Amino acid sequence: MQSSALSFLDSHLASISPLPNEVRRLFHGRGKAFEGLEQLTIDWLDGQILISIFKEVNEDFLSVLKQHIASWLQIDAWKTQVKSVLLQYRFRMNSPIEVIFGELTERQNVVENKLKFQLDLGQKQNNGLFLDMRYGRKWVLENSQNKRVLNLFSYTCGFSVAAVAGGAQSVVNLDMAKAALSKGRVNHQLNEHDLRQVRFLGYDLFKSWGKVKKFGPYDLIIIDPPSFQKGSFALTKDYKKILRRLHELLSEDGQVLACVNDPDLSSQFLIDEMAEHAPSMRYLRRLENPPEFIDSDPEASLKSLLFVFDGNPGDVEVLS
Repeated sequence: MQSSALSFLDSHLASISPLPNEVRRLFHGRGKAFEGLEQLTIDWLDGQILISIFKEVNEDFLSVLKQHIASWLQIDAWKTQVKSVLLQYRFRMNSPIEVIFGELTERQNVVENKLKFQLDLGQKQNNGLFLDMRYGRKWVLENSQNKRVLNLFSYTCGFSVAAVAGGAQSVVNLDMAKAALSKGRVNHQLNEHDLRQVRFLGYDLFKSWGKVKKFGPYDLIIIDPPSFQKGSFALTKDYKKILRRLHELLSEDGQVLACVNDPDLSSQFLIDEMAEHAPSMRYLRRLENPPEFIDSDPEASLKSLLFVFDGNPGDVEVLS
């Protein structure tokens, strides 16, 4: 990265006034649309500013960055709304956080789409909510009325919170990480949801098809896997194993929200995989990503694709 490029952020951040009333990414360098800032992101976390650096930089860059942060703290909106500024070194082991201003609030409650979520800062690489999936959660919020929902690779259950808020009949969350599921339970409690509607299954999906199938059939299945998780999931090898089972899990006219967040795989990868391994699924469309997640190559960003079960194998629409 280039310290000279940081001057662009002075005007960019000053133009955001007041700061959003919900959690939001303020700057997304990872989309490679801003030369010299490709490894830097800035997030607004309802009072805390989280600046993340994803690749090692020299001390000169850090020194200049901290000078700019000092100037940003003089922006009117920052003076009145910012309680702390945190600098996260994502390229270092355990992604440590340095407090530049104020005090770190490790457990931060934030709001997105009028729903509450609890973040863990200073403990793990990821804080508990992937902000680029905001529109995906919004779609689930608006399309879950009276539906039975299966949320695979549920992490902290953001989709589940959105589904219950949207009137889902029931939600089944599955993730190997029981700690993440516990956080998901907290997220539901923050929103005063009836947990009798929600199940939390801490299992390996590929060893638990019977448990998953028992609570179906499902009207909506959400598949949002990691690109790679050592010992448990490799996207290019294991996604197809899920797609082959969809016909056993979905209700008539059931929908699937299938996601890929690997920059090396395009939307067409998932469309082709679905056509080969779940030919009864029909491609509908790709959800847009939030505008703040600008990317020089849209196919390198998050891909969230909608499919519907039509019961008849046929041609799957391809992207133009």
